[in-house]
Amino acid sequence: MSEETDPPVSPSSALLQSWLNKIIKVKISDGRRLIGSFLCTDQEMNIILGSCQEFVYGEDYENEEPRILGLAMIPGKHIVSLEIDEQPTSERDKNTLNETNNLSPETEPLPTT
Repeated sequence: MSEETDPPVSPSSALLQSWLNKIIKVKISDGRRLIGSFLCTDQEMNIILGSCQEFVYGEDYENEEPRILGLAMIPGKHIVSLEIDEQPTSERDKNTLNETNNLSPETEPLPTT
């Protein structure tokens, strides 16, 4: 018997696999921005985001209250741009906590009970 080996992975497939479960920001053709965890894609370049949030008002979306969508499918024909959030989850959570407590990143957050 011969050992079975996995078929070679193309560079584009390897890139997509490296994005799995990372936070991505998607700008779509009507101006909305969607931020969520990249779960999958298909041959038509549709993508699925988990824990997705929608921001409607253009460039100042970081100061805007998001609309929670949960699981969202974005048609590939409507995707204008993708941005991968390379910041580690623990660092992102720390920054969110600091912003919530109005602290600078150098200041230790208040202990939670």
